Amino acid sequence: MQQDVEQIVERVALKLGRGLSLEDLDGVLLAYSSNQSHADRVRVNFLLSKKVPSDVSAWQLSHGIATAVRPVVVPANDELGMLGRVCVPLLVRGFRVGYLWVQQDLEEQSATAILAELPGVRDELDLLAGLLLDSNTAESEFRRRREQEFLAACGGESNAVAAVAGWKEIQGRGPWQVVTILDADGAGSAVDPLAATLTHRSAALQSTIGVDAALFSAGTETHSVVLFRESGGRADQAQVLVHYQLELAKRAGRKVDRVILGISEPIQVIRQLAGAYRQSKVAAQAAAVDLPLGELVDSKSVGVYQLFDRLQAPGGWDDTGSVHFRALEDHDRNGELLPVLELLYDNDGSVQDVAAKLHLHRSSIYNRLGKIRQLIGADPLGGAIRLELHAALKARRWAGRPRI
Repeated sequence: MQQDVEQIVERVALKLGRGLSLEDLDGVLLAYSSNQSHADRVRVNFLLSKKVPSDVSAWQLSHGIATAVRPVVVPANDELGMLGRVCVPLLVRGFRVGYLWVQQDLEEQSATAILAELPGVRDELDLLAGLLLDSNTAESEFRRRREQEFLAACGGESNAVAAVAGWKEIQGRGPWQVVTILDADGAGSAVDPLAATLTHRSAALQSTIGVDAALFSAGTETHSVVLFRESGGRADQAQVLVHYQLELAKRAGRKVDRVILGISEPIQVIRQLAGAYRQSKVAAQAAAVDLPLGELVDSKSVGVYQLFDRLQAPGGWDDTGSVHFRALEDHDRNGELLPVLELLYDNDGSVQDVAAKLHLHRSSIYNRLGKIRQLIGADPLGGAIRLELHAALKARRWAGRPRI
């Protein structure tokens, strides 16, 4: 495969009559052309070190190459010893696999000629992108089959559960925890399901490299799943969260603001995998709609959302059904009552804490409570009514969860 990549790079270089270099998403040199009338200092150092220096990378990234889907002109930088060049993002179905760099000649004042020549090598560039995709570890056939088997086991398929239990990286390494990784803002928004699945698979694989507690990962169209060896702390999960967010942004070519890790309770045997997976999904979905839950979310910490998941019968229970709640919704068109009520419930009824969070005087909170009491004809902080309204508030949030 490497020989094929190098041959295509040489072929493109001959067609363009220019020096080329091919790098992966992390700035590691993959291949380069032998012909070059003049190599600037940046190119020489890159070919020697096989890695883009941080200052050069910063200059290149400042021109938007990480999100570009078309060739990007990166101007010369005398301080870096860098001639102007054109970055050609290599993508397959929207999935970013690398960058091809075309350097301007010493006497060229602009990249106009390069941009005009690139359409003539479009077929070679597509072939090059395809080869890089095939070389990606997450895209290998063996890896793909293993991920499918793992996800089938998470879905409770008995044959898959038995197979996964026999994997050497799993045997004797329990207890385990299942972690669902969710892009809170991007779940379900993908235009191309195949590209989205590959993006999540690759991000999960790359973000767990070197994390000993992460035993296996898989990706779906909407999220990723990782099997961890159970540990007392959350340092490993926090590390994966940070790396996953960076990898996802790099491969999807967009900003990723919030990534959530839903973490199951520990399981002692692999046949409990399906239940643990369900716990982790509910935790991630709950945190997506209830921000105070945070980004590293244990399934036991999501409270009533666990019950909502169980009450989601095939017939479709997905609304509050509370007369008191509907009365408040109908009269709270300015959003002044229900948010105060939810904060009060979530903060153990502390008016002082809620007033501080909303930057209001305590008297304003009491006034709103009085209005609620008048509307429903009952004390919203009392026993059964409190349970009903608090559950209804969370049910409304749950109805807006990402479907994964």
